[in-house]
Amino acid sequence: MVERLVSLFAGDRIEVDPALHRDWDAIKSILTAVENELTLRRYSPRTHEAYLGHLRRFLTLFGRAPDPLTGDAVRASFLDLARSGLSQSYQNQAISAVKFLYRHVLKRPEVVRDLPRPVRGKKSLPAVLSRGEVRRLFEAVDNLKHRAVLLVIYAGGLRVSEAARLKVRDVDGERKQVFVRGGKGGKDRYTVIGEAALEALREYWRVYRPQEWLFPGARPDKHISPRAIEKAFRRARDKAGIRKDATVHTLRHSFATHLLEDGVDVRYIQELLGHEDVRTTQRYTHVSDPARVRSPVDGLTLKEEGGVYEVVEVPF
Repeated sequence: MVERLVSLFAGDRIEVDPALHRDWDAIKSILTAVENELTLRRYSPRTHEAYLGHLRRFLTLFGRAPDPLTGDAVRASFLDLARSGLSQSYQNQAISAVKFLYRHVLKRPEVVRDLPRPVRGKKSLPAVLSRGEVRRLFEAVDNLKHRAVLLVIYAGGLRVSEAARLKVRDVDGERKQVFVRGGKGGKDRYTVIGEAALEALREYWRVYRPQEWLFPGARPDKHISPRAIEKAFRRARDKAGIRKDATVHTLRHSFATHLLEDGVDVRYIQELLGHEDVRTTQRYTHVSDPARVRSPVDGLTLKEEGGVYEVVEVPF
């Protein structure tokens, strides 16, 4: 059979796709080992996804198991990455993934010992929405589900990935709290939610009746994607006529800024946001007394949308 195929192209110049020469079995085996190690070390689902994506691209570049690669070869691959125009944060995360591979899976830390990280550039101040802009933003959201998830992000200062992965049982309506599982650094925490966001959630739940994920995606067994939330935010931002370079993460910055403006102690805000506090050795933080903090969402006066809903008991 092979001889017949060769005879059909006799005399022609044939270029074989380099991808055909890659050792896909070896690459798959390495990625499985990385995933197992991430699981054993209890890394967050977000880190799983990011590291495996970076390592899949890294291994595909070389087309084989990375064991025999030298430090110079690894550095050369990152030199190409640095010249590609991708962001410093992307490069830094890719380096973290490769260092994890060599340190914890291949047990060859010497290969990446001298692999430098990009020099941190000057950080610009984050965009922050005024309270009036926040109000206009939410009034521009005409989708009940999108309005609820964006309100929850602003009400508790959540990251978009944290809001996407919320489960129905994570909402405590009585204490006006939300339990955030596996935030940045794998840390759990509690944050506030506020009455206005709770009411929006209850209205949303009566219509959509989510079972496990608070905000399911197209498939009920999967949560909504962060990209879908970003898209909903951009649509509302543009409709509200907000010209600032704002993303959905701007709601988190606005949450913190508005609390500071209201005189809330910065230490409490660090707990609510899940930021690491250098003055303490605690690994996990939570709101010990939620009554001491009033969510900024309670200061909003939102237009009511008419509608008749069945009287049912809401689980939060």
